[in-house]
Amino acid sequence: MPVGKRIYLKRNMPDPELMRQFAELPASNVADCMERSCAMNPRIRLVSNPPQSGVCGPAFTVKCRAGDNLALHAALTFCQEGDILIVSNEEDTTRALTGEVMLSFLFYTKKVAAIVIDGPIRDIESVSKWPYPIYCTGTTPGGPYKEGPGEVNVPVACGGISVNPGDIILADHDGVIVIPPKDAPTILEAAKKFHEADEKKSAAGKNGTANREWVLTALEKKGFEIIDDVYEA
Repeated sequence: MPVGKRIYLKRNMPDPELMRQFAELPASNVADCMERSCAMNPRIRLVSNPPQSGVCGPAFTVKCRAGDNLALHAALTFCQEGDILIVSNEEDTTRALTGEVMLSFLFYTKKVAAIVIDGPIRDIESVSKWPYPIYCTGTTPGGPYKEGPGEVNVPVACGGISVNPGDIILADHDGVIVIPPKDAPTILEAAKKFHEADEKKSAAGKNGTANREWVLTALEKKGFEIIDDVYEA
């Protein structure tokens, strides 16, 4: 088997009902229930204009050589409706891996849920208006090579986070998080409770009933000193 030039067609897929319920929650609330260690680096950001608040789907992973999109073209051939493409690019920022032509096929023909690229795209003037979730690190007119190597549906690193094929991807206007399917039921229940409590805190902040006593308690516990005086240099 040619390591570096492999295309796996099958994945262990997550529960569709779990993904549906995750899509109703803010990525930030879910991330807080995962010890805040699941969010991709904010260099990967939303650059389009989806109408929905968030999107959730199974990871279809793509490992590209820096600045080369042959493996991404392979992924466009084999991905399925509802997938979220997660594209590793060795953190290269010099060449766009995709643009309007590929993205048109990806969204209108293949009907994938979103694409997340650890690298730039191009044709931003057009695709920034699209109602499809497109996440990337930026833009450049410089195009990619198509030589390989590359792999499809293998473990990758994207935005500093490990992603396995079939992991649950939750993305919204804040960014992208990765949820291991094995832990998803426990995380979902915790996130629902967290979100409910968070909404109550937000309402309290608006109506003037917020309780901030925990801040003074935390400062005291951590050894902070509050000085009722002016700092003198």
